[in-house]
Amino acid sequence: MITNQTERLNFASTKNIPDYPDFLDVQVKSFKDFFQLETKSDERGNEGLYNTFMENFPITDTRNNFVLEFLDYFVDPPRYTIQECIERGLTYSVPLKARLKLYCTDPEHEDFETIVQDVYLGTIPYMTPSGTFVINGAERVVVSQLHRSPGVFFGQSFHANGTKLYSARVIPFKGSWIEFSTDINSVMYAYIDRKKKLPVTTLFRAIGFERDKDILEIFDLAEEIKVSKTGIKKYIGRRLAARVLNTWHEDFVDEDTGEVVSIERNEIILDRDTIIDKDNVEEIIDSNVKSILLHKEDNNQADYAIIHNTLQKDPTNSEKEAVEHIYRQLRNAEPPDEETARGIIDKLFFSDQRYNLGEVGRYRMNKKLDLDIPMDKQVLTKEDIITIVKYLIELINSKAEIDDIDHLSNRRVRTVGEQLSQQFGVGLARMARTIRERMNVRDNEVFTPIDLINAKTLSSVINSFFGTNQLSQFMDQTNPLAEITHKRRLSALGPGGLSRERAGFEVRDVHYTHYGRLCPIETPEGPNIGLISSLGVYAKVNGMGFIETPYRKVTNGVVDLESTPIYLSAEEEEGKMIAQANIEMDASGKITAGNVIAREEGDFPVVEPSSVHYTDVAPNQIASISASLIPFLEHDDANRALMGSNMMRQAVPLIRPEAPIVGTGLERQVASDSRVLINAEGHGTVEYVDANIITIKYDRTEDERMVSFDADEKTYNLIKFRKTNQGTSINLKPIVRRGDRVVPGQVLSEGYATQNGELALGRNLKVAFMPWKGYNFEDAIVISEKVVRDDIFTSIHVDDYSLEVRDTKLGNEELTNDIPNVSEEATKDLDENGMIRIGAEVKPGDILIGKITPKGESDPTPEEKLLRAIFGDKAGDVKDASLKASPSLHGVVLDKKLFARAVKDKRKRTQDKDALGALEMEFETKFVELKDRLVEKLFLIVNGKTSQGVMNDLGEEVLPKGKKYTQKMLYAVEDFAHLSKGQWVADDATNKMVNDLIHNYKIKLNDLQGSLRREKFTITVGDELPSGILKLAKIYIAKKRKLKVGDKMAGRHGNKGIVARIVRHEDMPFLEDGTPVDIVLNPLGVPSRMNIGQIYETVLGWAGMNLGRKFATPIFDGASLDEINALTDEANVPRFGHTYLFDGGTGERFAQKATVGVIYMLKLGHMVDDKMHARSIGPYSLITQQPLGGKAQFGGQRFGEMEVWALEAYGASSTLREILTVKSDDVIGRAKTYEAIVKGETMPEPGLPESFNVLMHELKGLGLDLRLEE
Repeated sequence: MITNQTERLNFASTKNIPDYPDFLDVQVKSFKDFFQLETKSDERGNEGLYNTFMENFPITDTRNNFVLEFLDYFVDPPRYTIQECIERGLTYSVPLKARLKLYCTDPEHEDFETIVQDVYLGTIPYMTPSGTFVINGAERVVVSQLHRSPGVFFGQSFHANGTKLYSARVIPFKGSWIEFSTDINSVMYAYIDRKKKLPVTTLFRAIGFERDKDILEIFDLAEEIKVSKTGIKKYIGRRLAARVLNTWHEDFVDEDTGEVVSIERNEIILDRDTIIDKDNVEEIIDSNVKSILLHKEDNNQADYAIIHNTLQKDPTNSEKEAVEHIYRQLRNAEPPDEETARGIIDKLFFSDQRYNLGEVGRYRMNKKLDLDIPMDKQVLTKEDIITIVKYLIELINSKAEIDDIDHLSNRRVRTVGEQLSQQFGVGLARMARTIRERMNVRDNEVFTPIDLINAKTLSSVINSFFGTNQLSQFMDQTNPLAEITHKRRLSALGPGGLSRERAGFEVRDVHYTHYGRLCPIETPEGPNIGLISSLGVYAKVNGMGFIETPYRKVTNGVVDLESTPIYLSAEEEEGKMIAQANIEMDASGKITAGNVIAREEGDFPVVEPSSVHYTDVAPNQIASISASLIPFLEHDDANRALMGSNMMRQAVPLIRPEAPIVGTGLERQVASDSRVLINAEGHGTVEYVDANIITIKYDRTEDERMVSFDADEKTYNLIKFRKTNQGTSINLKPIVRRGDRVVPGQVLSEGYATQNGELALGRNLKVAFMPWKGYNFEDAIVISEKVVRDDIFTSIHVDDYSLEVRDTKLGNEELTNDIPNVSEEATKDLDENGMIRIGAEVKPGDILIGKITPKGESDPTPEEKLLRAIFGDKAGDVKDASLKASPSLHGVVLDKKLFARAVKDKRKRTQDKDALGALEMEFETKFVELKDRLVEKLFLIVNGKTSQGVMNDLGEEVLPKGKKYTQKMLYAVEDFAHLSKGQWVADDATNKMVNDLIHNYKIKLNDLQGSLRREKFTITVGDELPSGILKLAKIYIAKKRKLKVGDKMAGRHGNKGIVARIVRHEDMPFLEDGTPVDIVLNPLGVPSRMNIGQIYETVLGWAGMNLGRKFATPIFDGASLDEINALTDEANVPRFGHTYLFDGGTGERFAQKATVGVIYMLKLGHMVDDKMHARSIGPYSLITQQPLGGKAQFGGQRFGEMEVWALEAYGASSTLREILTVKSDDVIGRAKTYEAIVKGETMPEPGLPESFNVLMHELKGLGLDLRLEE
């Protein structure tokens, strides 16, 4: 047996469908690119963590005497495995270290030697292979954010009087926003950081276009006329474009310094827009100005009227005035000097430290404004500002278009890597600040890089990101689909994104650029609709963060089926004609249809094949994974499909999962990409199998054996009843047998909602669509007792309960089975640590973990002391602090764990010392053995060959060039781990073997060093626990949940309902051959909901069950009615599933035919056991003294305002008084009432409700002296 794959009959008509990309790429690849651990340090790209370090280093002190330079970073292996972190409540993280170099540039400090040190920067959460992070024992996912791309955006708004106002907004990666916009008087203003506004021309002056002449020349609006007595007269009647100023200098003496200061004065002779006439010609000639500026007499004057209007509003005349004006606007203070004023503009937009458009921003800016500024120039330039203003003027004159903010070329994805880079940037910037301060303080001392760095700075920023950021979310782990969908989710919310309240309809709507990129179906119902979406099945995120989707190129009507598909972003797709994947074509790819329906931006024209540029690669390209798992989605209304795709994520994994008869062909990929199942890594044979492990002996070539340090056999541990985040359980079982041959990628196990390597969220049931005694009214479901009896929808849920042992002021707490005032019966299942035994049945109120806590009490009398001394009664000074089972808990103890810190006394320290010595010796032997094996293997490979000169990391020659290799020479090499990857011998194949061998040696050595560190830690510290906790006891309890009345079930088409009645098998309606159906659904749930897909599925499912075959019917490319009819005929099933049913109770035939078939149903996480709740007396709120609400708080039901009105309407005053006082917050009254009930006395009069006292105190707090009069 080579493979155990389920064969499915596929109805797809589209040929050459490419493979799906890895569904977790968006997480895993992003994190890999961020850390770049697999890249050699000198080859690392300028991105991710490396780039963040380069941006923040080198760091110098204020006098530039000392420089701290960054050389490299690396990480050590994690201390605990992922599973150990989950059990102990720890974070799965790696220690980050940086190699830093400190040197001195000051000649006075000649004695200061350059220091290179590896400095510990803190532990950094590390991504697991399945794309999650384990933070404090809980698996979390960092969701990618969809936000506005940096760059320039042109938009419009409307003034209250209906005037259109246009604006251009420059959004940087980091730094101040700048916005240019017009007002109703056609004046253009610049807004800096949405605060102060200033005329655009003031900004122009501040950036170097000082005179009116310079500004007008930018837009080619004025001509300069030389002033001469005769020449100027021919310009009478023309309009002045700029002021005519008389400028002179005045000297005055500065009173403070006594210096003579020259100051420039301006006098306006003629203002802008003055028409030249005979009178003012004389004024111009008399003023001694050399030239004047006149409006040009061409047509584009009207277009640029806004610039003239703005100049009119501009209060400044020179660069100095402009920068001072801007300083005053931004700082609300006078500038101390011109230099400071000028500095503010430079810092805001032209400084690398303060302003950064980012690569994306620069790319978008160049593209939009047709500029060719180099990509590494990531600050604003004068050219940018001028071009933006010119474009805005074109926009005002209707010569350009505004941007569509919801177009996916204007929105980009911030993946995990980028979000982490940003957090590291914040952390390193804080660290740089403290380093600088410490450098300044330690000016004359000798110090090292370690002295300068505080590792907590970085860790605290990263930990708060993972712990509190809106995008770091507790992973939805109900089933594999829920996991994979959560990791591929895109959110428009979060820091720097939108907020639910502000997001309008447009942002949430489906946009034509979503095609193939974001799923139009899968999004939550409720306030987040449209703000949270899912990546399409083929979509990828490119290096700039834009989502791309694949297409096949079409040239002259011929589709290129040979080449790999081309990925296009939304911007690259603009203006292209794209046909669908299932157009008619011949084997060579030539489109055979006369005309095809194509897609061009938001339109769907019918065009000739020669006009088509691209075709889709697959019909399901448009949808996400969840939506692609719904068969016959094309026959469902979108609203119901949305519910269907959302409810599949809530399906609980069953004990006996079953893959659907009618699937879509995507089930296998989802199961394998979820990283839950175990897959074979190569060709081999199964050596051993049991419920817990699978051992496979892999086929290896001699060369592979030579370079490996591992045995040919590999053992895989199967996960047994592991608790997920949502309390469902993962339980894998093997599906291979001893002696089976396996192939690479073959699935070896099943379980956790998978069967045979396919996703299996529910079960196939025989269904009838008919009313049944009114029990399936309004979507309710009638189900057969057989379904419950055969455990078809039974699931196992695991809860963990933990108890901490702390040291208190009165002494240490203790885990024990000797608990004061508790019967032996109650503690019979507890071990000496007070933990309940594995396999014990748990009922409400049972003790799970026994614990006693010392309690403070008054000093005992001498008599008591004597009695205690005689009888040794210690019970008086401790109280019971055991963990008891909650009221709704019924289950079986699955596992227990006890973690404890090492307790240090003299004897223990001596034992530890001996143990550490023995451990060192043991590992020393292992290291020597490993090196011996390496040298042995190495010598076999290079024996008789000549060295090409082997270097170490520092560039020193370790094995001299030209010498023949000998065993002695290889033994002499001290450190193989730090040899650089290079040429050992002249022959490439041998060289590759040597490098692979050393690479594998390094991995093995690293593992050994890691285990040595861990074992040392276990001896010295014990189990790592949060501070103040001495021991942590954990109990895992499994609950078996059968299907019950009140449980929610659903199909895959949004057809959900609650189980209303479980009917005896013999009472269910049955077919002519006597087969009873398993489930009865209401036929009225179909027509109005328009999810006809469930009927197609039902009919095809019946045919599949009878024929013993499974089908794949991909969305938009599924089985046609004719194909279904052919199969139902072959399976001897009535067409459309229409058949007569018989009443199980009477045996009579029902009057009408009903639709019967096989439907795939899921049991959802909303189970009645979790919702049922009752309270007698429970906890009260501290302040109001009213009962709490909700099941989690063991609360009561609120008798609210409207309920009070109802009782008032009936005049039930005594009942009402009782409810509002003794049953609620009359503290004294409720105690007396209890007493009265117990003693059988008459009920007391109610007292004052506590809420009245709260109101009194509230009023006293407001300063009102309120007293109660008797």
